[in-house]
Amino acid sequence: MSSFLEGIFGELDIRCSERQYAAFDGYMEGVLEFNKSVNLTAIKDPEEFQIKHFADSVLVTRCSEYQSADRILDLGTGGGFPGVPLAILDPEKEFVLVDSLLKRLKIIDELTGELGISNVKTIHGRAEDLGRNEELRETFDLCVSRAVADLSVLAEYALPFVKVGGYFIAYKGSDCDAEVRNAGKAIRVLGGETVRIDKADKAGLEHNLVIIKKIKETSGKYPRTAGKPGKSPIR
Repeated sequence: MSSFLEGIFGELDIRCSERQYAAFDGYMEGVLEFNKSVNLTAIKDPEEFQIKHFADSVLVTRCSEYQSADRILDLGTGGGFPGVPLAILDPEKEFVLVDSLLKRLKIIDELTGELGISNVKTIHGRAEDLGRNEELRETFDLCVSRAVADLSVLAEYALPFVKVGGYFIAYKGSDCDAEVRNAGKAIRVLGGETVRIDKADKAGLEHNLVIIKKIKETSGKYPRTAGKPGKSPIR
C-alpha cells in the first residue's frame, strides 16, 4: 500500500524511510479496523484515506513555522489527524493530541504504542477548559487543527495554548478568504495576527493553511466557558 503513498509524497517533495511508510500503513489499517465500532473517519477507501488524511495532514511540513517548532499541539485531533502523520514524519518533535472524546484517544494510544510512535501524548478534554490549565496555556510553539469550526471560534480554542512568538495553523477549505477576513477581530483580540494563507496546489488536495502568529499574550478572559465560543463568536 505504501507505493501509492510514495507517489503522493513524491508530488509533495516529502521523503520517508521504509520504516515510516510501514508506520503509515499500520496506522491506516488500525484506524479502519477500529472504525467498524468507533466513528473515527467517514473515509474507508484506502487510497482516499491516504490522500485526505495522510497527504493533507503533512502539508504543514512545508511551512517554516512548522519546521522551527519543537512542541506542537493538535487540537481536536479526531482519529489522530494531523498529529499522528506528523509524528511519524518528525520523531524529534513532541506532539500533544487533544480531543473531547476519550474513546478516540484510547485508540490513538493503542495504535501509536503498537507501532512504536513514541513522540505522541494524548489529553482528554475540551479546549475551553484545557486552555486555562497553567501547564498547557501558552506553552506550545505551534498549534495545528483540522477541526471543523469557524475560524473565529477555532482561534479562541487554539491561541490560548500558543506561546508569544509561536504560531497557530488552521487547515481550511479552498475558499477560506472571507472566513479569514471575518475572523480578523477575534484573532486580534486573542493576541494573534494573520501572516498568510498557503494555498494547497498539489496531489488534488483541497485544504489551505491559515498561518497566524501569536504576537501578545491572550487576555485571561479567554477562552470563555465551554460552549460560549461556538454560540457567540468574537466579531
